[in-house]
Amino acid sequence: MRANTWRSPSPMPGFGLSFGIMLAVLSIVVLLPIGALLGRGIAIGPADLWDMVNSRRVWAALGLSFRSALVASIFNLVFGLILAWVLVRYRFWGRRFIDAAVDLPFALPTAVAGIALTALYAPNGVFGQALAQLGIQVAYTELGIWMALIFIGLPFVVRTVQPVIEELESELEEASATLGAARIYTLRRVILPTLTPALLTGFALAMARSVGEYGSVIFIAGNIPNLTEIAPLLIVIRLEEYNYDAAAAIGIAMLLISFAMLLAINIIQIWSRRRIGLV
Repeated sequence: MRANTWRSPSPMPGFGLSFGIMLAVLSIVVLLPIGALLGRGIAIGPADLWDMVNSRRVWAALGLSFRSALVASIFNLVFGLILAWVLVRYRFWGRRFIDAAVDLPFALPTAVAGIALTALYAPNGVFGQALAQLGIQVAYTELGIWMALIFIGLPFVVRTVQPVIEELESELEEASATLGAARIYTLRRVILPTLTPALLTGFALAMARSVGEYGSVIFIAGNIPNLTEIAPLLIVIRLEEYNYDAAAAIGIAMLLISFAMLLAINIIQIWSRRRIGLV
């Protein structure tokens, strides 16, 4: 009788040790913090949790955080795909510089990014003055939050989709064109189905990053309750007030909403992969 039937066989030894290390790191970094947060919620009780969350200020902050993250992630999904396609399929002067600049949001401290965006888009900033003449205000509005989240989320889409585009065979596009297909049809039926799993992965990563973003947002948001106050900032405010139960309640609400959204994205991703396999 073969041992370890619950895992696929591998010629490399050391499964037990590597699995134990993986499980220990995962528990320390992910499971224990989430378990502590949920344990705090259990100790508080569902009724008290609901009372702490069910207020206009909390719902406004949660709605703003998730709405802004969704808008920024959709923007990055579209333009991140275009940017990745241009970097892979075309050769032009400055391509390496642009490719390296994509990773700047990873290395740049979020507070520095927020200060820089505020300096640019404030009413007296370089871009802010030009937009003010058109009647558009970016800084200290929800539009400014979108700008900050687009900045920090764009690399997730580009770096996720870029390797898939590099492996995409151009012969498929040439064959589609040879058979008389229009470019839009080739894009819709040949290219996008192949890129959909990677696009959804990049979208989920950008969405998850944007929902919990704090440093780059608070400088450009304005932080007005019920208008431009994000949920992470409200958690920090509750912690400064030593109201740890209220902070935990908001954190649990964000965790549940994020889990539901990521679950929906993963279901769509699994469906798209099975659809590609059937095709």
